[in-house]
Amino acid sequence: MSANKAFIEVQSAEMVFNTRKGQFHALRDIHLQVQKGEFITLIGHSGCGKSTLLNLIAGLLRPTSGVLLCDNREITEPGPERAVVFQNHSLLPWLTCFENVYLGVESVFGGRELKRQLAERTDAALELVGMSHAMFKRPHEISGGMKQRVGIARALAMEPKVLLMDEPFGALDALTRAHLQDELLKIVARTHSTVVMVTHDVDEAVLLSDRIVMMTNGPAATIGEIYAVDIPRPRSRVELVEDPVYVHARKAVIDFLYTRHAAPVEKKAA
Repeated sequence: MSANKAFIEVQSAEMVFNTRKGQFHALRDIHLQVQKGEFITLIGHSGCGKSTLLNLIAGLLRPTSGVLLCDNREITEPGPERAVVFQNHSLLPWLTCFENVYLGVESVFGGRELKRQLAERTDAALELVGMSHAMFKRPHEISGGMKQRVGIARALAMEPKVLLMDEPFGALDALTRAHLQDELLKIVARTHSTVVMVTHDVDEAVLLSDRIVMMTNGPAATIGEIYAVDIPRPRSRVELVEDPVYVHARKAVIDFLYTRHAAPVEKKAA
């Protein structure tokens, strides 16, 4: 781990929501540092506050107390330096793939670049995720995996300092998910992006991460343990299956989630 100052810092963050049933304490005493170029995954059972923490980093939520910093600046709202990719691709259905990406590019660079330059950025982003062939198709004309590629292209085209991903492959079939995981590994290697990603998939976390942030169960969830995945890059899915370091990392995460912090059993109504 670099001794340099962290690129993202979460300092004593608490998150309490006011609901119709009263206050709900989602997160407590969250301390997290992410170095520039690191790939971090947040993992835990449903209701552990993974997405809430990601939304705090994105600036979509403000913490009840505590401070979040990105590149030494306090996070108080969403910003182009932090692009978000959700499980739902969030593409505008009436626009083509090209137009959906161009919209994001224009929002960041429109005030200082020519339309030709904006189009070149859009083309490059679609090529990066292997979607150049479908740039003039609309979302209803392409598969779920292709929609996610376009969503990732839109985020990358904005040249964010941080890529935030909330279970981006969670709704996809296993083969498509595996293929996009492999593509994401290649993209991150080329762009040197700093990534914070929410996942519920242990294998995905171990394959992609430099460190895995394991959350305790909610309410009042916090970081229970952070596991460093000491596997050199580039990583090959096939080669890792029997790699003892991979197997040990996978076992450590499973042990945390299903032995030491098993999901609470819901009580059935009488």
